[in-house]
Amino acid sequence: MTDTAIEAAALGKRFGRRGGWALRDCSFRLPTGRVCAVVGPNGAGKSTLLAHAAGLLAPTEGSLTVLGTDPATARERVAYVAQDKPLYPQLTVAATLRLGQDLNPARWDASVAERVTYEAGGLDPKARIRSLSGGQRTRVALALALGKRAELLLLDEPMADLDPLARHELMGVLMAEAAQYGTTVVMSSHVVAELEGCCDYLLLIGGGRVRLAGDLDDVLAAHTLTTGPVRDLAPHTVVESRTTGRQLTALIRPRGPLPTGARATAPSLEELLLAHLRNPEAPALILDPARTLAQEPAV
Repeated sequence: MTDTAIEAAALGKRFGRRGGWALRDCSFRLPTGRVCAVVGPNGAGKSTLLAHAAGLLAPTEGSLTVLGTDPATARERVAYVAQDKPLYPQLTVAATLRLGQDLNPARWDASVAERVTYEAGGLDPKARIRSLSGGQRTRVALALALGKRAELLLLDEPMADLDPLARHELMGVLMAEAAQYGTTVVMSSHVVAELEGCCDYLLLIGGGRVRLAGDLDDVLAAHTLTTGPVRDLAPHTVVESRTTGRQLTALIRPRGPLPTGARATAPSLEELLLAHLRNPEAPALILDPARTLAQEPAV
């Protein structure tokens, strides 16, 4: 057993000799039992990172371990739902679940797979996958992942095709599974509301690099939103600043007392993410909860 779900060390991925870097110099450690939100703009490298963890891609440089070993060795203990949710279109829903059971005979939990598809989803077991809507196919893909009883769930934009009610219901199922079995969940998403209240670890990727990584509470606590008639924020690390009239509003990482006249509040997750996404050159912050390591370039 290991206390680390995923660990990357200077991980880099380049497609082709002349292609650009999808990932570059990515280093972080995700402890087991966490629900990790992977966020970032389109093309940031989120899907590439999840595909590496699933053992579908090999690094160009650096390394990545999953559950204490290489991703190929850990594959039986990992479930992966890709963004396009590939399924065999000619199979029925029932045949798809039987295939999941045949491929995972030692770990398969038919009850949870059937609950997601039939009881909660109302799907017809005889319906062919090609006849299902995008949201219904998402249900089947998630049922396969949950039925596998994996130690690590990798979900790439899993709820994008679902209506708000179905999204809320399936998020509840995911959180219940994680709590009951100690499953580590790594989920990419663009919907901040989908992440708040369920994720406890944050991984922000931009331009193929890790910009923020660590326990969500610790990352939020490291930042402060300040407002006031202040012009000089040195020596604090400024992530973003905006001036309106005489007022300066800034998201900073404090390095000592705040300037006189500055009013400080705790940022929300949305404020934190938007500030970093709007300012991709802001210094990175990588927190390791086990080793109390903080990596932040001097400014």
